Amino acid sequence: MWSIFIGVTFLTYVATECGHTHSTEEPYIFLDAKCPPSVTTVSGSHAPDVICSGSLIFADEFEEFDFETWEHEVTLGGGGNWEFQYYNNNRTNSFTDDGILFIRPSLTSDQFGEAFLSSGRLNIEGGAPADRCTNPQWYGCERTGTPTNILNPVKSARIRTVNSFSFRYGRVEARAKLPAGDWLWPAIWLMPAFNAYGTWPSSGEIDIMESRGNRNLLQNGLNIGTQAAASTLHYGPYPQLNGWDRAHWSRQNELGYDREFHRYQLEWTPDYIKFSIDDVEMGKVDPGKEGFWKYGGFDNNRNILNPWRYGSKMAPFDQKFYLIINLAVGGVSGYFPDGLQNPTPKPWLNSSPKASTDFWDGRESWLPTWGLDQNDGRNASLQVDYIRVWAL
Repeated sequence: MWSIFIGVTFLTYVATECGHTHSTEEPYIFLDAKCPPSVTTVSGSHAPDVICSGSLIFADEFEEFDFETWEHEVTLGGGGNWEFQYYNNNRTNSFTDDGILFIRPSLTSDQFGEAFLSSGRLNIEGGAPADRCTNPQWYGCERTGTPTNILNPVKSARIRTVNSFSFRYGRVEARAKLPAGDWLWPAIWLMPAFNAYGTWPSSGEIDIMESRGNRNLLQNGLNIGTQAAASTLHYGPYPQLNGWDRAHWSRQNELGYDREFHRYQLEWTPDYIKFSIDDVEMGKVDPGKEGFWKYGGFDNNRNILNPWRYGSKMAPFDQKFYLIINLAVGGVSGYFPDGLQNPTPKPWLNSSPKASTDFWDGRESWLPTWGLDQNDGRNASLQVDYIRVWAL
């Protein structure tokens, strides 16, 4: 492993002038050749003080759950997609065992009872720092269930390095085994630390891995469930103008990404972003000198200013981002389109005003596919062996 030492020393000169002796000190700067400089920059409580080109700057092998590295998100908000899960800090939903991180779904009714979903009031704001609601948007801190709009029927986890580690440019590798279970939505991704170009998606989003847990989910005859894993960039001046479709790739695996561990990889440089699975490239973006404004096709919008006009060609992907690992369920954003072919039909429509209730009412079709009563529900869990980040 490379090591770095950039030092400053002082050379002392002694001179005699008019019978008086005096000395002067001049700085002399030297660079340790064993530590080549890197364009990668970092911040956060767990960020290294010194960065050498090619050095490992972040790693978690998950021999234990490091709560100083990973902050749990605590919210009912549904990630902006009105997803059906309640993110919390609970060892039922997030734990490590034998060097593996598990993000496991469970049923909210297991804790509160089924009647609570349609009549209870859930306020998740806690007094301790680790118990504070992390996102109040979309009724994220307090909800009351009704028969029409029940409380989030599933509990899960989403963890992030927002305070411990953020970086700009580098190589990321996460070795993971994806969950199997209808309408599960695992992800390993990056979000901007400071929103330097504005709110989402102006400051970008980097999705290293997303997938769907259905084993036999077909769209136009193609399996888009566990046999598909995708990588995506989100960027645009407003949520209604998001150029993700020009920076989205999916790779098929007939055996399914839920059967074995695979390595999901990101190479992020000042010139391009590249995604790979098991060292095989699946997609690469070089936006060119005119940047993502032209690459995304936004240059035709004459009345909207380019939010990245004072950034580099990679803007908004020229700022620091932090890591996120989560397991979501369902939602109405269209990630699970209506009209898909599944052994049992999708129990809700994305246009339904009571999608969460419809999903819960159809649990006899999807819950058996999760196998929560088998092997501690681990087949329905997102399993991460390690995540590592290297400097360029």
